[in-house]
Amino acid sequence: MKLVFATNNQNKIKEVQSLIPSHITLLSLADIKCFEDIPETQPTIEGNAIQKAEYVKKNYGYDCFADDTGLEVNALNGAPGVYSARFAGPQRDAKDNMKKLLDDLGSNTNRTAQFKTVIALSLHANMETFTGICKGNITKTQHGTDGFGYDPIFRPQGGTQTFAEMPLREKNTIGHRGKAVSLLVKYLNTLQ
Repeated sequence: MKLVFATNNQNKIKEVQSLIPSHITLLSLADIKCFEDIPETQPTIEGNAIQKAEYVKKNYGYDCFADDTGLEVNALNGAPGVYSARFAGPQRDAKDNMKKLLDDLGSNTNRTAQFKTVIALSLHANMETFTGICKGNITKTQHGTDGFGYDPIFRPQGGTQTFAEMPLREKNTIGHRGKAVSLLVKYLNTLQ
């Protein structure tokens, strides 16, 4: 089975490739010659994932899945949420986003947050969604050099390390994207 993962984020591709069973060939957007920005104009994480999967299916004809992820911080009423990638502006810079988030939180003692990933699978004529959530806390400073996005300031519940300090295998086991991909894989395995 061939599936397109509708992303240009090489970190996400690497993360997901390690979770997908070997009988599924994962194609990137570059593999199908899709170089344009896929619209993400929906007001929800789920809506953006569905919009991206539908775009690839409609314009390129491939079965595909797309994800959208947001960091939801309780003290900020769920922000940055659907705007996580461009929280500090359209340049989508992770360092700027983290700085804005830490500045907005300031000395607030409520640092609880969750990462939420929704994967939308457009397969044949059907659309399925899979949601993974990882609860945790926002640290006061950055820790670690691995991972991407907000990983250096997100410590999962019960953990002692941020996502950026963990080996990828451990992050995939407890992380939001890993949980959503696990549900996706379980579903794909029922189709064999």
